[in-house]
Amino acid sequence: MPSPPAKPTCSDADLLTAIAAGRHDALKVLHERHAPWLRARLARRCADPDLVDDAIQDTFLAVWRGAKRFDPAGGDPAAWIWTIGIRRLISLLRVRRVPVVELDTDHATTASAEDLVLLGVEHTDVGAAIARLSPELRAVIEATVLDGLSTREAARLLGIPQGTVKTRAMRARARLRELLT
Repeated sequence: MPSPPAKPTCSDADLLTAIAAGRHDALKVLHERHAPWLRARLARRCADPDLVDDAIQDTFLAVWRGAKRFDPAGGDPAAWIWTIGIRRLISLLRVRRVPVVELDTDHATTASAEDLVLLGVEHTDVGAAIARLSPELRAVIEATVLDGLSTREAARLLGIPQGTVKTRAMRARARLRELLT
């Protein structure tokens, strides 16, 4: 007996379960629900709308392929989707190496400040310092600073209490200051 079609009233967790079972209609509903806010958040980090669109497409392809790995008890589906989306965007930025055009020309365009940070963080002193953090501190910095998650979202994503996220973020910032001075 075929299962009923996915509806906009289904929870994200139910949609992910249906996607894991190969249901295209569930992916469509999840995409309609999450693509607009994902586009808005990614567009704040990247001025290239084509790159943002590519990241969104890659994100939902990854959701399709990885829905079986999502554990509803372990986290919020929106935080999981955001994590995939921001990582896809960062990967695309690294591959494409968004050029920065000189500012003194009349028709200059530049990458946004966030693009430059995302591109440069891996290959700078900051990137090296982040790499030297313990895995627990690095995960919190990546989630809250690089991925732009709130403390609540990071807590859900990492499976730790919000207070622990705040404490680790404070310890990570202190450690980064030590490493960078």
